[in-house]
Amino acid sequence: MAKRLILCNCSGTQELDSEAIERTTGQTCSQVHSNLCTTQLDRAAEEIAAGDAVICCRQEQRVFEELAAETEAPEPAFTDLRDRAGWSDDSRPKLPKMAALMAEATLTAPPEKTVDVISEGLCLIIGESGVALDAAQKLAPMLGVTVLLTDDTDPPDTRDFDVIRGRLNRAEGALGQFRLRIDALQQVNPAGRGALTWSAPRDGGQSECDVILDLTGGTPLFPAPQKREGYLRADPRSIGAVADAVLEASQLIGTFEKPLYVAMEPLICAHSRAGKPGCTRCLDICPTGAISPAGEHVSIDPMICAGCGSCAALCPSGAITYDAPPPDMTFRRIHTLASAYRKAGGDAPRLLVCDRDHGAEMIRLGARYGRGLPADVIPLEVDVVSGFGHAEMLAALASGFADVTILLSPTTERDALDREVPLARAIAGESRIALLDVADPDALCEALYAPVDVPAPVGQPVLPMGSRRQVARLAARALNAPDSILPLPSGAPYGAVEVNTDACTLCLSCVSLCPSGALVDNPDMPQLRFQEDACLQCGLCANVCPENAIGYEPRLNLRDEALTQTVLNEEEPFACIECGALFGVKSTVERITEKLAGKHAMFANENAARMIQMCDDCRVKAQFHSKDNPFAGGERPQVRTTDDYFSKRRDH
Repeated sequence: MAKRLILCNCSGTQELDSEAIERTTGQTCSQVHSNLCTTQLDRAAEEIAAGDAVICCRQEQRVFEELAAETEAPEPAFTDLRDRAGWSDDSRPKLPKMAALMAEATLTAPPEKTVDVISEGLCLIIGESGVALDAAQKLAPMLGVTVLLTDDTDPPDTRDFDVIRGRLNRAEGALGQFRLRIDALQQVNPAGRGALTWSAPRDGGQSECDVILDLTGGTPLFPAPQKREGYLRADPRSIGAVADAVLEASQLIGTFEKPLYVAMEPLICAHSRAGKPGCTRCLDICPTGAISPAGEHVSIDPMICAGCGSCAALCPSGAITYDAPPPDMTFRRIHTLASAYRKAGGDAPRLLVCDRDHGAEMIRLGARYGRGLPADVIPLEVDVVSGFGHAEMLAALASGFADVTILLSPTTERDALDREVPLARAIAGESRIALLDVADPDALCEALYAPVDVPAPVGQPVLPMGSRRQVARLAARALNAPDSILPLPSGAPYGAVEVNTDACTLCLSCVSLCPSGALVDNPDMPQLRFQEDACLQCGLCANVCPENAIGYEPRLNLRDEALTQTVLNEEEPFACIECGALFGVKSTVERITEKLAGKHAMFANENAARMIQMCDDCRVKAQFHSKDNPFAGGERPQVRTTDDYFSKRRDH
């Protein structure tokens, strides 16, 4: 979609070549302005009114948005060209990087998916009377307040809000839908003269609320409490912290939009089959407890999900995908940045992945007060870096980036990255993937300017298309020799299945439960076949195998053979002793015959024992014609009629 790029050199502090940017991005550029946000506001209004504007400054985004609203013009898009490219001490040409950033800014992101959350302002305050009652007095005019006192004290005289006493046994839910169980619950008895009293304690009290203000200072009620919307905590010893929490609670009334961060496809989830456990990666990694088992798949509570993206990064089957934005949008952004950089004459770009809050602010401060980013380092801002998994890292390298650096923030969930980075390094090479954990803008700049032996980018960049597994394999083939078999860390979602053929009886239990179709049988003969490319290494086949004959080898097989079926185990079929039809496994039938013939009541005689060695059809025929045929009944009784009934009555 055609955009118009609105350029400003910020009082001449950066060099912009509008013709070169227009030529390399294929988009129309304005003339280079100098003070769009101050003395040239009239020019800014004209540019915005023309529509499809992308303003290359984010610092004054609020000013331009207000200007668009005042003039009833379409709201423009924004990109930070100055802080991410223009303000840099690097003497190398900055045009390729600017062209890449402007090309990315013209991409149209899909609309965010949301669900409405309604909070009616019912607030539960938990804590000791000294701090909880004071907070309740401040919130009562705005919210419906109930105070749960945790100390042994008399009821307060005020009836401006409800007060109870007890022990919170269980809490679940999120903003607008908290559900609580309270034991030793005592309520205020307002009747009678004199001081108010408590009712008799009782267990199992049930309650609901929209907001919880926890002033106990103890263990949080929820995992990752800072990510649980509607749950506010404050140190009761800090006046400022309590005041901030009270102010935040006062705003949590009304209708809010809750983003739907992930999408779930239950049919391809490899969590469980037939009661046997399989993949638990998402359950193990979710910091908020939003994921729970639901039979053969998992269930994700969108109200609790905080959107860290760890589950989507680790999901081997693609049942869980990050949807804000979807993976294909991230792949498009990566490819656009790399291809536009090369088209503008750049060589060997480096990708810096950062979040939109901490990371973007570090880059801004580093540009304003420090050296800025090197000319070959292209920042990619994402909502959460923990969702940037091995597929995205490999896609960046296969698209033409020389290396990938992930800038961590203080709030980054590290668990997923601690598994995804070693996996990506095993496939692409140790030197191509780096984690950067710094909290100082100058340290960020120094780390990126430090001399490094940057690997050469791939000679033939590829377009990352398909599912995350398909992109990972496509990228791995671009980064390695096509006949490579790469060893991977334990727990990787790629690998081979190993079968102990001495123990395997070809019962095919593994085939019936394999969620991806990696293990299949051969309907014409006893065979266990395997397609390595489809294997998720989920563990289901090993868990269901009655002979414990299955093991795993984590690896990524880039050969074409991984896309075809190979035989893991096969045996000679048994020929029916009656009709000669092939059925079953010869060794199994012989083993069963040896164990049962003449030793089990059902197969005590020779004729009965022969049925073990018959196919299904012949076994039924033999059973039907046998002397003790269970299908043969005795003579059917005569039907009793009405005349028979009355005749019997007359006889009596």
